[in-house]
Amino acid sequence: MPRYFTDEHEWIDIEGDSATVGITDYAQEQLGDIVFVELPDVGAALDKGGDAAVVESVKAASDVYAPITGEVTEGNGALEDEPALVNTSPEEDGWFFRMTIGDTSELEGLMDDKAYKAFIDGL
Repeated sequence: MPRYFTDEHEWIDIEGDSATVGITDYAQEQLGDIVFVELPDVGAALDKGGDAAVVESVKAASDVYAPITGEVTEGNGALEDEPALVNTSPEEDGWFFRMTIGDTSELEGLMDDKAYKAFIDGL
């Protein structure tokens, strides 16, 4: 399953015509201890680069942006009870939502793993 990254530190896994979205390990490190996650509603239409979710930590609140255009098909309900999953497993169990892929050409502007590592090394 291909994984892509945004310059806003979201990751997106592609599986068929569906995508799973979360924030990167780098992003959760910058935020610190996550205390609350607000997920998008199932059925919500998301635009690439638009607000999709909110993550709050002891340091700050931060928006999570949609890496591509599509419709939300599922939210990670486990985050409501245990938002710290974003800290302990940001790129696995701490995923935020799943969505349809509205336009596969939007994936072309995202970074692969190697490009993302180079991006964060430059920060």
